[in-house]
Amino acid sequence: MTPEQTSAMIKKVVEGIFNDFPEVLERYGETGKKRTWEDNEHHFKHLETALYMNDQKFFTDYALWLNNILTKRGMKTSLLIDNFERIEQEIKEENIQKKDEYLQLLELAIHSLQEQAELQ
Repeated sequence: MTPEQTSAMIKKVVEGIFNDFPEVLERYGETGKKRTWEDNEHHFKHLETALYMNDQKFFTDYALWLNNILTKRGMKTSLLIDNFERIEQEIKEENIQKKDEYLQLLELAIHSLQEQAELQ
């Protein structure tokens, strides 16, 4: 992915989250928007690193670790799953190399998060 593609996808993801979940904006304000942007930058960096390392577990472990932190701060697992699903949608719409590999990493992470949520 090019930096321009990544930035454009993050913009759409963040805008979508705050359009669909106005209560998140009310709760966290503009600082929350900034943090959500930063979080998505991390999501993409971890996706790219996992792909580079050819290590699916790397991204899944990141997702579970992040979810643990976010749920301790009052966020719900469903919001992280939603975020990853939005990234999936954006990747599907882009012309990028190794699209299927990125989507597989996201699917595995989403599945792991869903399993974790069922245990809570």
